[in-house]
Amino acid sequence: MVPAPLPPLYGSLERFDPVDETAHVGTSFPSDAVQLSAWLAADNADELVRDLARLVSHRGVVFFKNQDLTLEQQKTLGLKLGQLTGRPAESSLHKHPVSESTPELGADTSVISSMGGISRAGFVPNVRASNGWHADITFEPVPSDYAILKMHTLPQVGGDTLWASGYEAYDRLSPALKRFLETLTAEHDGNFFHKTAKQLNVPIQQDRGNPANSGTDLRAIHPVIRTHPVTGYKTLFVNKGFTTRILELHPEESATLLDYLFRHISENHDLQVRYKWSVNDVAIWDNRATFHTATNDYANHRQGNRVVGIGEKPYFDPASRSRRQELKLAF
Repeated sequence: MVPAPLPPLYGSLERFDPVDETAHVGTSFPSDAVQLSAWLAADNADELVRDLARLVSHRGVVFFKNQDLTLEQQKTLGLKLGQLTGRPAESSLHKHPVSESTPELGADTSVISSMGGISRAGFVPNVRASNGWHADITFEPVPSDYAILKMHTLPQVGGDTLWASGYEAYDRLSPALKRFLETLTAEHDGNFFHKTAKQLNVPIQQDRGNPANSGTDLRAIHPVIRTHPVTGYKTLFVNKGFTTRILELHPEESATLLDYLFRHISENHDLQVRYKWSVNDVAIWDNRATFHTATNDYANHRQGNRVVGIGEKPYFDPASRSRRQELKLAF
């Protein structure tokens, strides 16, 4: 059964005055009086977290200011977001292939740091910033649903993050191209993390949050268009960071089509939202329906802790809907 869309007034979250940042992606809770830690301790905690997960799935990314959320609470929230919206029982929090580089935080926490490690794996200075667009860990057979990043150290200027809507990226395509893409699958490859692991002198983590996410070959095949299990919407599901080829096409055809789709995501600023961080801000996003990239325009230290949930194996349901059609959007 395809899920029903979220009501316009976000259920139990309405009284906290959420504000949509753009037409297609991004919602914020501007007041730092809104604390995720308080939601987790509330009598109706499950209702609040379920409505939050649905909001994130519909709006792509949700922002909270100056949070007192502890790392353990962040992990609890990462688990509950998926558990309350249908995450398979065998899925939990992701353990990154090079997660053992941060043993003091636990293998299920990734340090997003300008000092090296996974956040700048593959980063090359003085190339186009659009090369950084990705969705988290799509190289896994069972990739991420929700991710939570709390930023605790920031440069004096710069270091913003951008998110783009996979729903809107799909909806902007021509009907003929949509139909064609819905027949295709793509390979996602994260084996470059072996180089990172070697540089950090750590072994590749082989137990990564779902029984299917194991071993040292960091590759998976997913549909080019997937159906979101919470919203029921179709979303584009290829990204510059990990998608290497479309299996049903000749190599040159694949490279040309993927280049167009990557530019389609990165060059349409009206399906993106840009967030300027403050210390202790939290972003929660849905990797099934968004892409994101950090802005590497800073020299000072930038660091935060990220928790990534594992969802379900991506699938495409031909009966699923377009977000624009469902919401009757005219812009």
